Amino acid sequence: SVAYGAELTPELKALNHSPPLDIRVNTLKGSVDELLTLLNVGDTELRRTPYAPLGLRARGKPDLAVTEAFTAGRFDMQDEGSQIVAALVDAAPGQQVVDFCAGAGGKSLALGAAMANRGHLVAADTSAKRLARAKLRMKRAGVENAERVLLTGTDTDPFLKRKAGQIDRVLVDAPCSGTGAWRRHPEAKWSGVTDLARLTALQDAILARAARLVKRGGRLIYATCSMLPAENAERAAAFLAAHPNFRRIDAAEVWARAIPAVPYPGRDRAMLQLTPFQHGTDGFFAAIFERTA
Repeated sequence: SVAYGAELTPELKALNHSPPLDIRVNTLKGSVDELLTLLNVGDTELRRTPYAPLGLRARGKPDLAVTEAFTAGRFDMQDEGSQIVAALVDAAPGQQVVDFCAGAGGKSLALGAAMANRGHLVAADTSAKRLARAKLRMKRAGVENAERVLLTGTDTDPFLKRKAGQIDRVLVDAPCSGTGAWRRHPEAKWSGVTDLARLTALQDAILARAARLVKRGGRLIYATCSMLPAENAERAAAFLAAHPNFRRIDAAEVWARAIPAVPYPGRDRAMLQLTPFQHGTDGFFAAIFERTA
């Protein structure tokens, strides 16, 4: 409650509202303007999202998954907040990039498009089932520079040893309480956050493993879909305390490069917290670290 002050009540109310339907345009298969022309027919109406440069937001909840454009991989369903996190990775063609907690690959798809299929992208996860889904999504989207790696979830994972100190960008979209996505999963509110200590310990462990991959001058991006400081700013502080060979880069600085057409929307220049009440997105957090030695 201290983190949100007088806005705690409106933030909680915003988590009760149904989220909008956002999609991310796949630039491997066309432009935002082209997709707007394709999809804005009949009763379907989409407009650009306020912050994410490749995002479109639908009026109502049209079934866009049945469109030819979706089947052809020209877009994917993705909340604007999730799109912003992927943009803040600031991935570029030719880089070595790892999505360390890739899940079913939503952010991996965005990273592959940002890299224009040049360089090497790894979608890594501890779930073979999620990675199998990511494989199908990548094929549909035309992401051709990616491989999928099944992690053991331990400090002795062979992938960590093989790729240590080689990666330009490592995204850790960490397992978390999911409080920022309660409007998508309203049933989660009633169970509350009962395992916060376990989650924060897991977040610290995952960050420490992922940090081993980052090369000197490379970046580690820590993200959650949480609204809780214990999972966000406190984890960033703990990481820096334990890793003196990393420094934090202001999220506002990276935003200016990654999303230059839109003013930085965060209240804290250092780390970005998106919320349903303030930004109309899911609740997302992002902190960016650079390896210095």
